Amino acid sequence: MKYLTPLFLVLATSLVLTSAPIAQAGTLERACLKAGRDGASRVFCGCIDDIARPIFSRSEMRRIAKFFKEPHLSQELRQSSRRSDERLWGRYKLWGTAVENQCS
Repeated sequence: MKYLTPLFLVLATSLVLTSAPIAQAGTLERACLKAGRDGASRVFCGCIDDIARPIFSRSEMRRIAKFFKEPHLSQELRQSSRRSDERLWGRYKLWGTAVENQCS
């Protein structure tokens, strides 16, 4: 039984170390930084990514990340008549407002 305690501590420590969150740039943070626009910083770009995570799915975030490189894609989304695009556009506008309020 006394050998079990050190083994348990090693396993528990390993589990904690492997499950700890790793600082990692998100999809929108990377796109924002790559775009190289004025005012783009790790703090600002990280903030917009943090706000986006609960709002958008991963696939939507990948789609929105393309807007940094090709801004006309956002206009295609805005003008789309697809119901899913209309819902995404509504959330996109809300996200923009939240970014303005919280990341400035």
